[in-house]
Amino acid sequence: MNDEKKLEALGLILPDPPKPLASYLPFVQHGNLLFLSGMLPFEDGKLLLSGKIGESLNVDQGKEAAKIALLNALSVIKSAIGSLDRIEQIVRLSLYVACSSHFTAQPAVADGASDLLVEIFGARGRHARLALAAPALPLDAPVELEMIVAVSEMGVIKDVPPPEVV
Repeated sequence: MNDEKKLEALGLILPDPPKPLASYLPFVQHGNLLFLSGMLPFEDGKLLLSGKIGESLNVDQGKEAAKIALLNALSVIKSAIGSLDRIEQIVRLSLYVACSSHFTAQPAVADGASDLLVEIFGARGRHARLALAAPALPLDAPVELEMIVAVSEMGVIKDVPPPEVV
């Protein structure tokens, strides 16, 4: 079963790739590495959840926000390389967690995205990771996710026109 069929089997649909909120690219490709900019938990162009984990949101809500941010990242990857099946390896996932100063379960929040990557991609989804606390994130988002992904060389995108900035 290909990766996109696995998403469907899990009842997940990739959203349209989110547009940058400022002056940056959603991804940069160098060789076979795709570097993704930070992804927020947008759904239908709106922030799904806002606030801080450990204050107005709990760990489960943080995990859900991480999953939604991951789906946005996968959407950007698909737009960049044409198919998720071209992913050779998820190299690194970084998750920034907006949380109260006493909150220390950032790794549990990041597991929302990490576990889903392994569920979709198997061994190719296992990755190095950073889960880091942040006092605040853009638009009061509870999480921001960034990734580095190794993709197959065949048909590598060399020149990508800059996306429209919102």
